[in-house]
Amino acid sequence: MKQWKKKDLLGLEDLNKGEIELILDSVQSFKEISQREIKKVPALRGKTVALLFFEPSTRTRVSFELAAKRLSADTVSFSSSNSSILKGESLLDSARNIEAMNADLIIIRDSSAGVPCQLASQLKAGVLNAGDGFHEHPTQALLDLFTIREKKGKIQGLKVSIIGDIAHSRVARSNIHGLKKLGAYVTVCGPPPLMPAGIEKMGVEITYNIDEAIEKADVLNILRIQKERHSVDCQIPSLREYREQFGITKQRLKRAKRDILIMHPGPVNRGVEIDADVVDENSVILEQVNNGVAVRMAAIYLLANR
Repeated sequence: MKQWKKKDLLGLEDLNKGEIELILDSVQSFKEISQREIKKVPALRGKTVALLFFEPSTRTRVSFELAAKRLSADTVSFSSSNSSILKGESLLDSARNIEAMNADLIIIRDSSAGVPCQLASQLKAGVLNAGDGFHEHPTQALLDLFTIREKKGKIQGLKVSIIGDIAHSRVARSNIHGLKKLGAYVTVCGPPPLMPAGIEKMGVEITYNIDEAIEKADVLNILRIQKERHSVDCQIPSLREYREQFGITKQRLKRAKRDILIMHPGPVNRGVEIDADVVDENSVILEQVNNGVAVRMAAIYLLANR
């Protein structure tokens, strides 16, 4: 089996097909650990993992913390509200101080794109991107890829439609990079104001017809409307109008393939981008969350033992 050699995991754009597959192939053994009565192994005993979350997060932060603890790593958590950044210290100086305490891996989420890359270039410790601005969210894409492969048995040749707020979604970008490198065909669909200029250069097909996106897909990956990231000039219909034009409903799914796989990275706005009954009866959202812990265990383990 190939060995992981990179110091950092900053995005799927930086990885080749073999590196992505190496992570995915490592996940199953870590998933088995999470299914045991005692969900802990001594794989990273003596290692220290620092979690720097400077943007609101629930699933990702908890998932990373659980992953590190199940590997027996020591964890320390920081947020902007309880760190020296409030006193004027720069993020880089904060990270250097944490590294000086012999942290082996720094996991960071920040609202500004490029922050993990900046830290990685200045630190000897490994850096794992837990989401940076509109840029990338590599572990979310990896857990999505793992879930697709687990459910469909493959990724090569599948048709995946990503629907929603493409312009403001780091999840969409990471998924596109990963899916394309593993041989999937990707379509993006959403309102024109939420479709980034030049997205076709990533090798995806664009459609503004939700029924077309559903009919052709083996997999639907639904994104929420990220109003907290919208600029003043980003005009979209009301949420009611959005649901009427792009929402995933039982009625619309009558056009879908019988074995359609419905995914969502969360948090879910029920009744907006996806109806509640579709979430509860047709989606694999909770399985994605479960797989997320195993994927993050694999990523932390590979980086800490590179």
